[in-house]
Amino acid sequence: MALGLGLTGVAFGQATTGSIFGQVPAGNGETVTVRSTSGVTRSVTVDSSGRYDIGSLPLGSYTVTLQRDGKTIDSRSNVTLRVGSGTEVSFGGAEGAQNLAAVTVQANALPTIDVTGVDSRTVITAEQLAKLPLARNAEAIALLAPGVTQGSSLFTNALGGSVISIGGASVTENAYYLNGFNTTDPLSGFGGITLPYGAIDQQEILSGGYGAAYGRSDGGVISQVGKRGTNEWHFGGQILWTPDDLKADPDNWYYRNKDGSRGDIRQYRHDNKSWTTTVDAYVGGPLIEDKLFIFAAVEAERQQGRSTGSDAAPYVTHYRYDNPKWYAKLDWNITDRNILEITAASNKSSYAGTMNSFDYDTQEEGGFNSYDTSTKNGADVYLGKFTSYITDDLTATVMYGKMKGTWYSETPGYDPTYPYLFGYPDQNPDVPGAGNQNTQTVSTINLPGHRSTSTNLRIDLSYKLGDHTITGGIDNQTVNNIDAGTKFPDSGLGYAWEYDTMKGDADTYVVGGPDTGAGWEKRPWVVNTGSQPGGETGYYVARYRYHDNGSFRVMQRAQYIEDSWQISDRWLVKLGLRNDQFTNYNAGGEPYLRLTSPQWAPRLGFSWDVNGDSSFKVYGNAGRYYLALPSSVAQRSAGSSLYTREYYTYEGIDENGIPYGLHALDTSVGAGQPFSANGEYGQPRDPKVGSASNLTSEYQDEYILGFDKSLGDAWVFGAKATYRNLRNAIDDIGDSPSIIAKMDEMGIDPTTYDAGAIPGSFLINPGKDAVYSIKKLDGGYYEVPMRWKEDFGFNTTMKRHYYGLDLYLEHPFDGKWFGKIDYLFSRSYGNSEGQVRTDIGQEDVSATVDWDYAATMEYANGALANDRRHQLKAYGSYQIAPEWLVSGNVAIASGAPKTCLGYYGPEQTNPGLGYGPYYHYCNGKWTQPGDTRHPWTYRLDLSAEYRPEWAGKKLAFNAMVYNVFDNQVITQTYPISTSKSYGRPYGATTPRYFRFGVSYDF
Repeated sequence: MALGLGLTGVAFGQATTGSIFGQVPAGNGETVTVRSTSGVTRSVTVDSSGRYDIGSLPLGSYTVTLQRDGKTIDSRSNVTLRVGSGTEVSFGGAEGAQNLAAVTVQANALPTIDVTGVDSRTVITAEQLAKLPLARNAEAIALLAPGVTQGSSLFTNALGGSVISIGGASVTENAYYLNGFNTTDPLSGFGGITLPYGAIDQQEILSGGYGAAYGRSDGGVISQVGKRGTNEWHFGGQILWTPDDLKADPDNWYYRNKDGSRGDIRQYRHDNKSWTTTVDAYVGGPLIEDKLFIFAAVEAERQQGRSTGSDAAPYVTHYRYDNPKWYAKLDWNITDRNILEITAASNKSSYAGTMNSFDYDTQEEGGFNSYDTSTKNGADVYLGKFTSYITDDLTATVMYGKMKGTWYSETPGYDPTYPYLFGYPDQNPDVPGAGNQNTQTVSTINLPGHRSTSTNLRIDLSYKLGDHTITGGIDNQTVNNIDAGTKFPDSGLGYAWEYDTMKGDADTYVVGGPDTGAGWEKRPWVVNTGSQPGGETGYYVARYRYHDNGSFRVMQRAQYIEDSWQISDRWLVKLGLRNDQFTNYNAGGEPYLRLTSPQWAPRLGFSWDVNGDSSFKVYGNAGRYYLALPSSVAQRSAGSSLYTREYYTYEGIDENGIPYGLHALDTSVGAGQPFSANGEYGQPRDPKVGSASNLTSEYQDEYILGFDKSLGDAWVFGAKATYRNLRNAIDDIGDSPSIIAKMDEMGIDPTTYDAGAIPGSFLINPGKDAVYSIKKLDGGYYEVPMRWKEDFGFNTTMKRHYYGLDLYLEHPFDGKWFGKIDYLFSRSYGNSEGQVRTDIGQEDVSATVDWDYAATMEYANGALANDRRHQLKAYGSYQIAPEWLVSGNVAIASGAPKTCLGYYGPEQTNPGLGYGPYYHYCNGKWTQPGDTRHPWTYRLDLSAEYRPEWAGKKLAFNAMVYNVFDNQVITQTYPISTSKSYGRPYGATTPRYFRFGVSYDF
């Protein structure tokens, strides 16, 4: 049936449409007409070579009809499109069929191989979602795709859900789309707004290779397309219940002794369980047949449970989450050539909790202590998309949308009496009152008026010229982050106490010091604890103050052009070029980053239909992808942040955990004075000194080569090799003392500038020489060139490499069963994970401990946090009887790398800015990430569905069990070797649970 490859319709990553193309042997004036169940009708004339293609078609089920002289001579029905893909419908023997009655063929299955695609994508359809045993969120769906791994449990998305890594990138480097609108978290890039589960028509996971029309991601893309109304009315609903009684007991977590044996209990977790109820409903159909359609869906999820905190926060929290979602879509077929789509969607999440005391000696819950901080977060999305098929060769689309976010929090009944206590396990055990705590559970709070807006405008034009389909357009986005940041509660003391230890060393400076080299006195320093009474064994305490807040804006602009060139029936080449521009504004509305010089991102892809019948495809692509900085970066790099400590030794701890008998440690700014190694004293940041003057955007180069091949009539197998190289990154450097030393070397008079006003955080491109602007006291700026190795002292440059080899075998759905098994061998290695740092849970985007000064990056090269050498994934479903369906999902992965951090060098000093034990040394010996690893994870999920004939198969009963064998594995451990907490669990796999459901679809 597939005799050739016609001109491919335009289909991009993050698209909401697909295309139909094919071959008609006669090529003598035939016309091909497609008509969907939602009234979309398009007709094109077959060209002289017998080829046709119809692009930019809304998703749905189509009938494809071949006509000659107004008579139907052949047709295909039930042709279902996949998002961003071309669906081949070729007609064989049309010449001989012209005098016969119309022939209709049911096209119940998708073509096994899409020979029009040059990218790496996995598409999961609504039919598959209804069958597979999955958690009901976009990230769980994405984990079916190769190269997608679960992110650290220390990170959550904007609404409290999980995050993922794609292709070795950090968890903030992905992009989320909903019906073509960019819904990525506007604050920091953690996740994005998604659809109610039952409203998802298709979810597309792109791990690379997408065209020039899209960018702003060097991880991957999660793109959801919602359902739409058709000419038949449908409605239905579902109730799901996950009982806590059938959940397995989570394993308790324990400290680890120095010999590696299990120590005292860290966190009692056996009762950390919850129940969840989900109710959803939908309706869809024609308001005006063939013209105006509606689809609407709502989902209400409630989760209630209890969670016991660690021994450092011994409280039992009784909590409730309410997570409502809704979605509505209007489709108006104005004419056969003009279509208007209007989408509205909403994600919300509210949280409330009550905290009772917990006695770790008896492991019993006590009485009321306080209320937990309540949150009400979420966003509403509104967008419109207009498509005009101006001629058979010219198509125009315009999409504009707006997302409004609300990020509210409050702490009911907040008691300002006591300060929050950090580092409770590091109290000096030999002083009176050691081990005392208080009832305070609130340290800092988010600003209650926090909100955001995000607008996205796209204009695309596509023109078919012979064997070329040329597409160009603009992609503009503006994000406003309003009243963002954190602070200590206004009614509180304005500070917290932070206990810490030098691990028995009373002679080494807490920060900096004489043993860190010449000129140490010009760098930030805090004297050794042994200089004051109470510090003889290295214990100290700090009065800690912090706030960062303001309103910030990011403008992202892009233009692109792409040529999809059908060189021959078997060869397709896509040539594209994209230009991105990014401008970040500070709280005063002034730009502190102007990355607007041309940032050319070329894209090249090809597809070779080897046999000419869509049975064997070889494909490849190469491309460059730029990534902007999110708005939250400005809070530390372009705001007026305060980040200080006052250091003391102490002689005792009162009954409320507050130190007494304080003796101030001397610092570079004076004993007992607020001290900030980063120079963050609450002063407004001059936008001209927030970054290196020659800063350039983060970007990544990617190369992919693969093939897909049919194996008989029922199977498809393939392989794909991927290589990614992060060529440029943005992080911050805090080494202002080295800048001062360079200014001394340049002969600059130190009385002409304020050394204390030099920021302790400059945005930089790690590994690159740069020029820094330092403000003069009488106006103007000194331009200070800093060499990466000679002046800052680094012995390495930035590296992040990823390569993977993916092998798969798939059995497409044949009316009875489908299944896919996928094995990926991959490596993600270097010294820069990306925008965040997983091992210490640091979510300060592009402002991590990495690169702050040279000593922190020695021996940092190794396996990166999201590296999983081996991944095996398998999923599928089987119709064992007309009324019974079973399905399964298997996920096996090698463990994540471990990190061990401590003080610097064999002498275990604290050089440079003296951040503490964040050097790549473990008990005086250098270590590299990945020298040891966490255990492998194994998980099997199963589900079964009963859809009885007596209810017309409209009623269904479903049961699912997640993690059938209750394989609970520690996935992350605390990395600071100097702490009592070293080696204790940070995260673990989810214990076994059951979910039951009943649904009705009419």
